[in-house]
Amino acid sequence: MRILTQFVLALTALFWAAAAQAEVRVTFHSFDGSVLFGRYPHTFISMEGTLDDGTPVKENYGFSAKSAGPAVLAGPVTHIVMTEKDKYVRSTNRHFTVAVDDAKYHDIRREVFRWRDAPGKYYDLDTRNCIHFVGAIAEMVGVRVDYPKNMLRRPKAWLNHVTAMNPQLGAAQID
Repeated sequence: MRILTQFVLALTALFWAAAAQAEVRVTFHSFDGSVLFGRYPHTFISMEGTLDDGTPVKENYGFSAKSAGPAVLAGPVTHIVMTEKDKYVRSTNRHFTVAVDDAKYHDIRREVFRWRDAPGKYYDLDTRNCIHFVGAIAEMVGVRVDYPKNMLRRPKAWLNHVTAMNPQLGAAQID
């Protein structure tokens, strides 16, 4: 009986240790991009870690116009929530990371789907772009944000601005 009790205690301790280690890390990325060569500047989030039930998480989400072109400059256009390949994610600027619990992880996913499933033309370069999407998620995890007009098309500068507004993150600005 004593061995069984010790075994149960050991399993319980192992379970609690694994549960205590479960967390999802939300990282806020920017990509410098180039208007002339390839991709435009962009910001997005990635989420990696483990949920309390042991489910692994490895996801990323960004908000963008479904297609680039002159129409983007004229007003709202069709939107998309996109995911990036690992190769692309590795080449970005990682500004800061915030750990979240399972409930917040699920809240973030619901917000991502709300943006993805918004009816009509939801992407607007000045009022609902990748910066506003990432800002909404940053606010959900307790990060203070604002949207200076001169940064609405400069994701890296904007995330550096957010970093400066939130010294509790312990993050450095990226050159």
